[in-house]
Amino acid sequence: MRAAAQDHMTLIDQYCDSITDMLKKLVATQRDRLATAQSWVADALAEGGLVYVTGSGHSHIIAEEVFYRAGGAAAVQAILDPALMLHQGAQRSTVLERLEGYAEIILEEYPIGPRDVLFVASNSGRNAFPIEAALFAHERGAKVIAITSSDHAAHVTSRHKSGKMLSDVADLVIDNQAPYGDACLAIPNSDKRMGSTSTISGTFIINAVMAEAVANLTRRGIPVDIYRSANSGGGNDAGDIVKRWRPRIRGL
Repeated sequence: MRAAAQDHMTLIDQYCDSITDMLKKLVATQRDRLATAQSWVADALAEGGLVYVTGSGHSHIIAEEVFYRAGGAAAVQAILDPALMLHQGAQRSTVLERLEGYAEIILEEYPIGPRDVLFVASNSGRNAFPIEAALFAHERGAKVIAITSSDHAAHVTSRHKSGKMLSDVADLVIDNQAPYGDACLAIPNSDKRMGSTSTISGTFIINAVMAEAVANLTRRGIPVDIYRSANSGGGNDAGDIVKRWRPRIRGL
């Protein structure tokens, strides 16, 4: 029992070290791109624009992370199509994220324009939905920021008819540092790997960029509505913020 516990702890420690190293590398290598992203977000919010965030499959979690979130800005619109998530059928979502033309059907319901920024999260960057979401927003004048893995993308080809990857059609690409295949832990005595990485690095990126952008605006004397937890003291201002933003934000 003790040996088994030690083995289990070893993987826990390895995962902690891998994630920590990944985030440190991310900040070191992507610092300029993170700075550009926060500048674009700050300018969008200052001009009355919105920050849109989308992704399919598990990448939708990154959009949820900054939508109506404790510690999150109110001017964020998550684009969450239930069919592209997992609860209506995991394999169905896989089929739909590869279906060309589907992104336009979803995104045309949102008034994305020149004042806005769209974050598109896709670890592989190869499927039709993230590629076409980026193209859609770009055509409407919005700045497009991709959160993707350059390592994974280097090992695969595009599934889109254009032959392009998400990184080819975005205005700015932030490498989430996730390894090819996403999982970073080798399971002993097997060929299996576990311990996904892209969700952790993706949510780190989006939260860090948003926080830096709000700090930027605060230094410029521009107020930003930020949600506080409704389950903590003084968190009951959410209702007032929602009233202000409900006319512009879907899903509140």
